[in-house]
Amino acid sequence: MEQLNNILQELGISKVRLAKYLGVSRQMVYNYLELPNLSKWPKEKKISLFKLLDIEDGDNETLENIKINTEYLLAVTERLNKGLKDNVQGEFLDLKGLKKEEQQLIGDITYLIKDKLVDTQEHEENYYALLYLYHLLQSLDNVPEIRYLLAYMSKATGFTKPHEFKFNEDKQFMFEGIIHSAFSLYSSGGASKNKVVESHRRFVQEIETRTEERLSRTQQLNSVKIQALRELGYNDINQDNATEVLEKMAEIETRRA
Repeated sequence: MEQLNNILQELGISKVRLAKYLGVSRQMVYNYLELPNLSKWPKEKKISLFKLLDIEDGDNETLENIKINTEYLLAVTERLNKGLKDNVQGEFLDLKGLKKEEQQLIGDITYLIKDKLVDTQEHEENYYALLYLYHLLQSLDNVPEIRYLLAYMSKATGFTKPHEFKFNEDKQFMFEGIIHSAFSLYSSGGASKNKVVESHRRFVQEIETRTEERLSRTQQLNSVKIQALRELGYNDINQDNATEVLEKMAEIETRRA
């Protein structure tokens, strides 16, 4: 299963996208990947994975023979995108197994999201706000501070009592104090512009450094793919332009060599 995890990582396939492709929850994908081998997977999901990776079976030897190059990445991306599109077209929200209050929460969130997106006056800002919220939810398991930030905003806007702590109380307490100080300084206008500029510069530099450290062959290929799409004037890869995009990616890689 470690070999499969490595392949998914090299291909840049997140657990969220794989879950959508397989038609299961992200937690279920984590459960699948913790199984000792692919033979333990449900037959239907196993076949879907084999089709995505274009393999006959999923033993270690077969997985080790996968050569991840530009052509293979492009082919997997096409199959993944097509699978996601097909799933979305026939998708419905299955709330089975959730408690009544959990179903109500999903319903309330869905209603608010739709309400924000149909607001024609602030549609673009609402779209990006919701997109960033989606990014937060995707990162929730890896960045515990996101929970503390959401709790702080809930308290600050009066939805939650200030002494209520649902997460790590010590860390949440410290985080809320620090964030409150930052918000107070921002609201009062007492922050020095020069210091803020320098702080933001360090913020940008740290992000760029982390991004560079995470670069891998997959990310490089994705970068080439994006550049190829941009140079050709396409928004995505499809069956009609796949050959042209592949040739452009090969050309870009040659120029970079």
